[in-house]
Amino acid sequence: MDIKLLLLAVAPVVALGTAIYLLDRREKEPILLLIKIYFLGALTVIPVYLIQKIILSFNVFEGILSVVVVAFIVAGLVEEYAKRAVLMNVAYENDNFNERIDGVVYSVFSALGFATVENIMYIMFAYTGNFYVGIMRGVLSVPAHVLFAITMGYYVSLAKFTDNEKMRKSYLVKSLTVPVLLHGFFNFILMSKLPTLKLFFIPFVVYLWIANIIKLSKLSKTRSNNQNYKDKN
Repeated sequence: MDIKLLLLAVAPVVALGTAIYLLDRREKEPILLLIKIYFLGALTVIPVYLIQKIILSFNVFEGILSVVVVAFIVAGLVEEYAKRAVLMNVAYENDNFNERIDGVVYSVFSALGFATVENIMYIMFAYTGNFYVGIMRGVLSVPAHVLFAITMGYYVSLAKFTDNEKMRKSYLVKSLTVPVLLHGFFNFILMSKLPTLKLFFIPFVVYLWIANIIKLSKLSKTRSNNQNYKDKN
């Protein structure tokens, strides 16, 4: 095993996980719960891989339509659904989920678990010895998983702490559909091989960062025992 490649695969995960953990300044989430969510997120790679193989075997489309299926369904829908399943089944009803920012923390740790295994598979097996691939994934792919997770956690938190049942259902739907669309578009730009479309990649990544920084700012200013915390919509 190439230790340097392993470190290259894991380093961005550790850095981003630490940053998100420190972001929750008021009440840190239990380490054991975060570890549980992280490892369950990592284990989702197995069913995700199997489901993706099945869907790909039925992908009869060619050209750009095939890219759409792979980007939005094979990658976007399947991966985000799996990461969200961990969030909803392990963290959503947990008593420690008592602040809006918590939804983001739990969502990101689920995503980082998945991203860790995926990154190791790409860097150490699919592209063995290619440090360029490792660097690019550390700069783009792993942060992208975190950005999609922040969006997911944002809407899950809004759903958990609203008194409006209609809005709760709407937020839960958005907690899946919005990350799927963002993930799908991210992959579609990279996979389409359309030079014109690739011009939108950097602006899109910048948009993701700005939009999610705004979301984090909103969540970090509120807490569950504040009367202004409850959603008014």
